[in-house]
Amino acid sequence: MRTLVSPGALRSPRGKLVYGIVFACTLAVFLLAFMFPLYWVVTGALKSPQELAQTPATLVPHEWHPETFADAWDQLSLGKYFLNTLVVAGGAWLAQLAIDVPAAFALSKLRPKFGNVVLGLMLATLMLPATALLVPTYVTVTDLPLLHLNLINSPAAIWLPAAANAFNIYLLKRFFDQIPDELIEAARIDGAGPVRTLWRIVLPISRPILAVVSILAVVTAWKDFIWPLLVFPDTEKQTLSVMLQRVAIDMPLNVLVAGMVLASLPVVALFLAFQRQILAGLTAGSIKG
Repeated sequence: MRTLVSPGALRSPRGKLVYGIVFACTLAVFLLAFMFPLYWVVTGALKSPQELAQTPATLVPHEWHPETFADAWDQLSLGKYFLNTLVVAGGAWLAQLAIDVPAAFALSKLRPKFGNVVLGLMLATLMLPATALLVPTYVTVTDLPLLHLNLINSPAAIWLPAAANAFNIYLLKRFFDQIPDELIEAARIDGAGPVRTLWRIVLPISRPILAVVSILAVVTAWKDFIWPLLVFPDTEKQTLSVMLQRVAIDMPLNVLVAGMVLASLPVVALFLAFQRQILAGLTAGSIKG
């Protein structure tokens, strides 16, 4: 295989030096591109309102105000809205696992009649812009078919639309397709039905992709703005993203930025805690015997 630089040149002292410099510079550029926005928002919360609003902006705060985070927690009542968002995100996560995992397993291993047609119709929904679905979804949750329930100001208005996620079903199906059919046949011979096979055989070896789907579900529900804004007119039941936008006009700028930083910490911590499982799920292409 030909490369831009020959292996012999890389083994020479000059080649190693050049390679090290280029690698270090490339790494520094990427770190700066990804980390600078985080640095900017955190230091913005530590500045005074006057310094944060001044032009040109300061790279390092002249005066540090760590108490801004405590002020944001108290003035914005973040504890209550954290709880609201946790209920919404947790319910959306459970609803997606309860619907998407069995659906993907059925399409992958049970192979129902017209299963490919059903999968194609599911994937076709990804071609629709999210805004085009707002009105029909809103009409549905205001008068739930058959039950005639109004779900406005209820977390179920978030959980139910989020339950059937075509993208997550596709990810899960692709992973389940890699599971040898011999495992499923062995479980069937031992008398295990589809539910027991899914629970005892498939799920234990699907932890990487389940971690990916879980992260996507939680992060999407946590940061969503338009839909929670529509279904939570009651300010006491709103999520963090909606509340922060609602109070943006009345709050000092540094307090608002501090609230945004605190609101983003759970999803950042979630990714850091499960990054190994996430990367394993994204790169999983086969199952070793």
